[in-house]
Amino acid sequence: MFDRMNLQVLANHARAAAENMAYTLQRTAHSAFVKETEDFTVMLLNRRGETIAVPMDLGATWYVGLTFGRAINQVADYKPGDVAFTNDAYSSFVATHTPDTVLWKPVFYEGELIAFTGGHIHNTDMGGAVPASLSRALTEIHQEGIRFPPMKIVNEGVYDEQILRIMSTNVRKPDLNMGDIKAMVGALTTGERKILAMVEKFGKEAFLAGVDQLLDHAEAQARDVLRSVPDGTWDFTDFADEDSVEANPCRLKLKLTIKGDEAILDFTGSDPQLGSSLNVPTGGDPRHSVLLVGIYYILYTLNPKIMLNTGLTRPFTCIAPEGSVLNPVSPAAVGMRSLTCARLRSVIFGGFLQAVPDRLPAAPAGNNCIVNVMTTDDRGRTMIAAVNPVVGGGGGMPHRDGTNGSGADAAYLKNTPIEITETEVPVEFVRYGLARDTGGPGRWRGGLATEMAFKVFAPDSRVTVRNRDRSFFRPWGALGGRAGGLSDMWVNPGTPAAKRLGNIDTAVLQPGDVLEIRSAGGGGRGSPLEREPARVVQDVVGGYVSVEAAARDYGVVVVDGALDAEETAKLRASMAASSAFFHYGPEREGYEAQWTPEAYDLLTDILTGLPIHWRFFTKTEIFRRMKGRSGVDGVRRTFEEVRIRFPGMPLPAGFLQEAAE
Repeated sequence: MFDRMNLQVLANHARAAAENMAYTLQRTAHSAFVKETEDFTVMLLNRRGETIAVPMDLGATWYVGLTFGRAINQVADYKPGDVAFTNDAYSSFVATHTPDTVLWKPVFYEGELIAFTGGHIHNTDMGGAVPASLSRALTEIHQEGIRFPPMKIVNEGVYDEQILRIMSTNVRKPDLNMGDIKAMVGALTTGERKILAMVEKFGKEAFLAGVDQLLDHAEAQARDVLRSVPDGTWDFTDFADEDSVEANPCRLKLKLTIKGDEAILDFTGSDPQLGSSLNVPTGGDPRHSVLLVGIYYILYTLNPKIMLNTGLTRPFTCIAPEGSVLNPVSPAAVGMRSLTCARLRSVIFGGFLQAVPDRLPAAPAGNNCIVNVMTTDDRGRTMIAAVNPVVGGGGGMPHRDGTNGSGADAAYLKNTPIEITETEVPVEFVRYGLARDTGGPGRWRGGLATEMAFKVFAPDSRVTVRNRDRSFFRPWGALGGRAGGLSDMWVNPGTPAAKRLGNIDTAVLQPGDVLEIRSAGGGGRGSPLEREPARVVQDVVGGYVSVEAAARDYGVVVVDGALDAEETAKLRASMAASSAFFHYGPEREGYEAQWTPEAYDLLTDILTGLPIHWRFFTKTEIFRRMKGRSGVDGVRRTFEEVRIRFPGMPLPAGFLQEAAE
């Protein structure tokens, strides 16, 4: 057994090993999306496939609770030098969409399997219906590219050339895939060496016991955090803008229950699995890592010294009913699961903020757009590349403003310098920066959105902008703060040929066309009338807030870059501060005038009572017919019309007794 000091020494060694893996991957990867944007993970795993260590400063932060056990168990007869992989979301639920290729390598010591190293890379393209493989318009996983269930890709140090040929034949830029995969294998080997060095330093038995202690310690830290939160039950709901090409909202609903050092996150009442790719494949795992990403952020916010490993998940139980957007059944498309995960985080934040309002921020932007371009250069070569992430602002915090252009949703995604992108891809950036007046007004302002515009030069250049959202439902403000600014996307803005795309995530551009993308801003926290006038003036001078918004939202009058104190005092005296705990913006307020929470609860009850394959169809048909109706009565009348129109529709289980009565 390690004492506390030596356990921390082991934790530091493990973290350093993971960071060495990350540096190996970053420095040898081929695609800009891995080497520059850093959409990858690496981790050390115990013999059961539980994560014991991750880097702190490199790669994605979503996966500290990831468990490889189900995938590991589907591959037999591990030998030294083997590497296994999968990118199939449904076979083991360790990969969660097709471009995420997950690899793991067994680590042997004196002939005994003692650990694994693992991680994932987001391949630029895995084939399928669209370049980069991902679009919300896709309706089944078969459209999202070639899939490999768990299998060996390296056998005792030798690559399986047949697998590589199959992959190369089915993807658009095989050299990027092969380069990134081999870079990851190199990273796994680096991790293997580091684990063996730890075994030599601490001894095999001490190492094996120590990694279990690391998980136990993280669990104890998580339970300590929960004990600092009042017991109780809180509900929170948020929406993604569009469930499919039908453009109906997708609801995520949480019932959070905290009792002592345990918490239950019940997502019953969230929408049924969708006819688009926003579904999140979890297999109903009550501690699936993607369901708990918001929890990791909250735990780390409340205890920045917490150890990041699978032990954090043990005090939490998630309930995600089968056939729902958070637990779909095959072959539902899942490529855009990151958009739904971003909304899921804001739902979890909203639940916990009610429990500890003095310790957590308002909503982050909730849309992290990943922009991919497939185009042709002046030598006739076709190329596909990730251009840049367009990330929104963070929510206003308890003691400072939200982070500009880098919210909690995807802060790990690094900007690719535009010089590198313009060197590798024939595009020209015409704008890249922060968008004024997009941060939610508050005592602590929400972080500003990012806006980016670029020009293409080749005919039929195809662009995919995954995770487009928040162009209707704003990131919410809290404790008197106001909601953040909306996202948007245009082709050729400010010209007679301008076309607004909103949340459409694919476009075909012609020579000279400009695509402009803006993310959402973070929500504000606390009353904007309590923000010091000097801070507002500073925001105006810095270009974060316009003169008009300073007066309208903050009651601060700025003239020629200076405060007009007398007029400010008059204006603020005429304005009333909001006492609302949450502010969602006029769009959601208008929407919920028709779709009241009670009406949506009834809709969910109806859908849940139907067979899975009827649910999304029925939801869509009800939405189509709700014009001019509202509330519970409107839903009930509309559902009866739908049943009459489609006589083969089963009667929902919960309605059988009511119908008999």
